[in-house]
Amino acid sequence: MQRIVFPISALILIMVWSSCRNDFEYAYNPGNLEFSKDTVFLDTVFSNISSSTYTLKVYNPNHDDIEIPSIRLKQGQNSAYRLNVDGMAGKEFTNIPILAKDSLYIFVETTYSPTNDGKQFLYTDAIAFKGLSSTQEVQLVTLVKDAILRYPKILENGIKETHPLNMDIDGNQNNVEGFFLKDDELIFTNDKPYVIYGYAIVPENQTLQVNAGVRIHFHEGSGIYVSKGASLHINGTLSSSQDILENEVIFEGDRLEPEYSNVPGQWGTIWIAEGSLNNTMEHVTIKNATIGTIVKGDGQRQTSSLTINNTQIYNSSFTNLQAINTYVTGENTVLGGAGGNSLHCSRGGRYEFTHCTIANYWSHGSRLGTALKIDNYDSTTSGDLVLAQFNNCIIDGSAPIEISLHPNEANAFNFTFDHSLIKFEDTSGQYKNNTLYDFNDNTKYTEVLFNQNTDFEGFNRDVYQLGEASSAIDKADLAYSLPIPYDIIGTERTQNPDIGAYEYTPK
Repeated sequence: MQRIVFPISALILIMVWSSCRNDFEYAYNPGNLEFSKDTVFLDTVFSNISSSTYTLKVYNPNHDDIEIPSIRLKQGQNSAYRLNVDGMAGKEFTNIPILAKDSLYIFVETTYSPTNDGKQFLYTDAIAFKGLSSTQEVQLVTLVKDAILRYPKILENGIKETHPLNMDIDGNQNNVEGFFLKDDELIFTNDKPYVIYGYAIVPENQTLQVNAGVRIHFHEGSGIYVSKGASLHINGTLSSSQDILENEVIFEGDRLEPEYSNVPGQWGTIWIAEGSLNNTMEHVTIKNATIGTIVKGDGQRQTSSLTINNTQIYNSSFTNLQAINTYVTGENTVLGGAGGNSLHCSRGGRYEFTHCTIANYWSHGSRLGTALKIDNYDSTTSGDLVLAQFNNCIIDGSAPIEISLHPNEANAFNFTFDHSLIKFEDTSGQYKNNTLYDFNDNTKYTEVLFNQNTDFEGFNRDVYQLGEASSAIDKADLAYSLPIPYDIIGTERTQNPDIGAYEYTPK
């Protein structure tokens, strides 16, 4: 009998094949799966707008490899939820394996179109996992807010509607995705929140009225543009609750998940163009923008281009309020943390701020500017700084020096600080011989406190109420306070007023 001899390589191949052989037989799911959560809350979404993606982890606690015969949404193909199971998208899946002591990821999203007139409601479904004798479920819950959508048209060539707007600090036109607000869209009511895609353009000679309590949410790169000859009137009123701010007008991004509540740069800006008239902001919160508000002028106006009262602008990735050779007046206004300047008065103009808190405690890395910057020129343009007047104001922040003054020699540069509190710790002596920072010059600095304790209650959260140790308490000039007898939250200040937008209230 002839002996058969296998080559060594063949023997190794057989041994490896034998040791790795798997019959791919799975036990039937016994129904004891474990889950990373028993309910997946998809937070709050707007109607017709996709949610974020949420994760559910499914564990096989058994010593055997198992197969789940069915994973499905209970509402089947009618469900507004979408699943991705093991890399496959759909709403129902069959024969899904999980190895012993291993796990499986399921990703969940939703986009819901309302069929009723409710302002908000819960939308629910469940993921069902079929087992040997029972079916396990994980609940899905989403709070859906009905909203009014405003967005550019899609043109015949498939491109979104664009318009040439002067959205350039140097006055150059750019084609920007946007749309003109129609006559019947020029009053925003508080019936439902608004969600804006692209730039909502207020047409020339028209006025956009925003009523108290309105919530306006902007998609990435979106905002409002107020044309030449147009106006923006934001008519918020004092709220009874500072937690709810039910009468405040709030501008923010369109991501409602909690993790986005303090993310800067989620949307564009409110751009008030040169030649725009008599814009007003009253009881407004503007947060998480790229630039909170830009107001541009030609230096010729004798009346305010923007009056901003009882307003907060904070957490802008660049600047909260940038005013360019224009006329702005502000009272009881907070300009908080920003990646650049909290307030930039640029290329001259006229600015009057009373009882304002300008404090830059930026918490998202390094920043590029001081809380307050004033100049009358840049590399291309200059203008007279007719006046920059700060009465009973706080200028503070996390940097040693929080004001920067940049004049040229050709244009006027007039500024005054009166009964204000300023942070300016020039430990290196860099500005020792600069007459702009001669704090003994009473024509520029009157009764100013330097480098004192502001004792803000929550500066890292852009909360600027005064604590009991604040040096701003009782240090304001009553003559400036009497025309503004209440602070930003309605506290009376007619006796011994405090510097800044907030009057100290003992706890």
